[in-house]
Amino acid sequence: MAKLLKVFGIAAIIIGALWIGQGTGLILWPASSFMLAQSQWAYIGAGLMVLGIFALWRAGKRR
Repeated sequence: MAKLLKVFGIAAIIIGALWIGQGTGLILWPASSFMLAQSQWAYIGAGLMVLGIFALWRAGKRR
């Protein structure tokens, strides 16, 4: 279970960072994305990153 939480946590942090970058307009890839410069996606990405950090924290406590 701890390994699954680690994988989920890392993936959530990476995807959340991408969504923050797209939502703030710092990452304009892919060019046809509906998420570009839409601030709600920056907030959703931040929430996903928090969830990923929590998952990594829980995985560390399970030892």
